[in-house]
Amino acid sequence: MALPLSAAQAVPGGNHYPKYTVRNPIARHLVDGFLAALAELAGRSGAGQVHEVGCGEGFLSTMLARRGFSVRGSDLSPSAVASARRRAADLGLPVSFRVADLYDLTPQADGAELVVCCEVLEHLTDPARALGILARLAQPHLIVSVPREPLWRTLNMARGRYWRALGNTPGHLQHWSAPRFLGLLEDHVEVREVRTPLPWTMALCRRR
Repeated sequence: MALPLSAAQAVPGGNHYPKYTVRNPIARHLVDGFLAALAELAGRSGAGQVHEVGCGEGFLSTMLARRGFSVRGSDLSPSAVASARRRAADLGLPVSFRVADLYDLTPQADGAELVVCCEVLEHLTDPARALGILARLAQPHLIVSVPREPLWRTLNMARGRYWRALGNTPGHLQHWSAPRFLGLLEDHVEVREVRTPLPWTMALCRRR
């Protein structure tokens, strides 16, 4: 995903591996597990309306739209939003995308029954502030996911990537084990259900 960062908070992009279009069978199996967990939790939320924050090129937004959700997405990157719009048009899906900074989103204009923010928080210098905003957007549900550490870096090194950085993907500023990430979430929202598709932590939450 592209990063929902203001210019003052920009960091190197972390989407160095095209996971949603990967063809390696092992990697494809892992990504399929991630997508299945997201689809399951979205369904369990009971929501019909979704706002994906940090939508990147729209892979998750269009996947949810194909499952019957009414979806819109936002991302700071104009090029990512342009790609997302093309993807939705090519698939014939009525998904709307706009350029927006996460930190400028408001509950009145940008709230949704289900807010989805996947693979974003690990890139942010102040994830707690971002979670506070996401919690206010959730009306009332939120799904978030992050890489599960140290497993993420271990798998990177196992495939020969980022050895000098001890397996850390460029752009990843935050590193959470599942318990630490869930603890952070509990400061802002009520965690309802957790899934751990290898190698991620994903949670369905509800605004308090």
